Amino acid sequence: MLSRLSMSVRPCVRVCRWVHTKEKGKPLMLNPRTNKGMAFTLKERQILGIHGLLPPKIETQDTQAMRFQKNLKKMSDPLQKYIYLMGIQERNERLFYRVLMEDIEALMPIVYTPTVGLACTQYGHIFRRPKGLFISIKDQGHIRSILDNWPETSVKAVVVTDGERILGLGDLGLYGMGIPVGKLCLYTACAGIRPESCLPVCIDVGTDNEKLLRDPFYMGLYQRRDRSQRYDDLIDEFMEAVVDKYGQDTLIQFEDFGNHNAFRFLKKYREKYCTFNDDIQGTASVALAGLLAAQRVVGKSITEHKVLFLGAGEAALGIANLIVMAMMESGMSQAEARKKIWMFDKYGLLVKVSEHGYSNQEGFVHPDPGDVKSFLDAVNVIKPTAIIGVSGAGRLFTHDVIRAMGSLNEHPIIFALSNPTAKAECTAEDAYSLTQGRCLFASGSPFAPVSLEDGRILTPGQGNNSNSDDCFNDEELSQGRLYPPLSNIREVSLQMAIKVVQYVYSKGMAFRYPEPVDKEAYVRSVVWNINYDSFLPEIYDWPGVSHKNSTKKIKNN
Repeated sequence: MLSRLSMSVRPCVRVCRWVHTKEKGKPLMLNPRTNKGMAFTLKERQILGIHGLLPPKIETQDTQAMRFQKNLKKMSDPLQKYIYLMGIQERNERLFYRVLMEDIEALMPIVYTPTVGLACTQYGHIFRRPKGLFISIKDQGHIRSILDNWPETSVKAVVVTDGERILGLGDLGLYGMGIPVGKLCLYTACAGIRPESCLPVCIDVGTDNEKLLRDPFYMGLYQRRDRSQRYDDLIDEFMEAVVDKYGQDTLIQFEDFGNHNAFRFLKKYREKYCTFNDDIQGTASVALAGLLAAQRVVGKSITEHKVLFLGAGEAALGIANLIVMAMMESGMSQAEARKKIWMFDKYGLLVKVSEHGYSNQEGFVHPDPGDVKSFLDAVNVIKPTAIIGVSGAGRLFTHDVIRAMGSLNEHPIIFALSNPTAKAECTAEDAYSLTQGRCLFASGSPFAPVSLEDGRILTPGQGNNSNSDDCFNDEELSQGRLYPPLSNIREVSLQMAIKVVQYVYSKGMAFRYPEPVDKEAYVRSVVWNINYDSFLPEIYDWPGVSHKNSTKKIKNN
């Protein structure tokens, strides 16, 4: 495993970088950005005033990583693994990312979904050390001064939540901070964004979760969620303060806001700020990538698909609208594309005779197709080529639903995207076994590979806001994958970044000049890596000056 790392996550920088630091002594070891543990060299220990504060052994990062990996393997409880990993992050940042990147397929489900959901529900009970920035509605009028307290000045990416709709778990209030922290871990591990450029934020306006309001360990405001104009004014002030402090090009990602607010804020801010909503747009892009990858198996254009959603919230609408855009790019009108997409929510199929009103779903409300009382009825009547679950309601892709999809399609597309794992609409094993391995399956949280009776082993894809269909091969597709393996995610990210850089310069859209001649080398040069920096001061001689000779002359006189 360690030898594999040197091939996969250290291609960019192989030499130790020299970094000047004003910190010396114990503070150097207490700062996770500068701490190297027992990997400080003897000269560093002596010059930086930490000699004697560490055991005499000088370790390599390889040895440190092996120690942590060995300890992780002793643990079986995912929450304990989460606590242990976050502890490494709090002490030694580069070692944390080394361990995470080395086994990303096994540890991403610990750092992010599904375990992060459990960690959020237990946030006040497992709390060790604060991460991120906490802003409450009682701080209104003073958000800029709170941002000034954040120690990093070169923030480029902000992930913010108000905790109202955490995964499929509902309103967790301030406990939702685990989501921005976890998502930004993926920014660094999967895409090489510098950790100091990332800022997780939780905006606390209260919670309507009765259990939390009675919990003595709850760490947020003990009040009902403020839904007045003060809430909107607070978000406005936050957005203005971020760009005032860090610049107009700072990315602000909205994460796990309630449906109504998510759509409102996206519409309100998308033309004014560099912003996106991960639950609407991020999930949509990954889901569409999976559908486009599926084309290589089913042999159908995106315009030939008929899609039935289970759920009609922000994720469903985000995916649906992006599918419509893809169909329109293939020559279909918007009206015809929308006819290809149906939605089924807790009230039933979205049809024009429904009694409940629609806000953002109007484009996907169709004439009543007949007697549809259940999701299974909807499958049998509409005859979709793909079903996409984003309901957060658990195993509603029943065995009968899966069998029906298998009878209607040679290669049914089944996406169970709800998080965490317990909220997924079906398991990978059910999807594959009930369709004799013919279905194309993806999930929001990871499932283990599935062994079929005929000896085939199929690997389910994880469509969870961190992948693309553009960088994997037919062999991986034959294994059941609709997305590249997570072990390749850093290289996939680099290839996508290189294409973006090439595109923006070719279209005259770039703002960084002079234009790099070698775009690939430029992208790789700015990617953050896990190698330890040297904190020794740069020592050099002046040309033509010998300090030794000067000392001798002084002594002789």
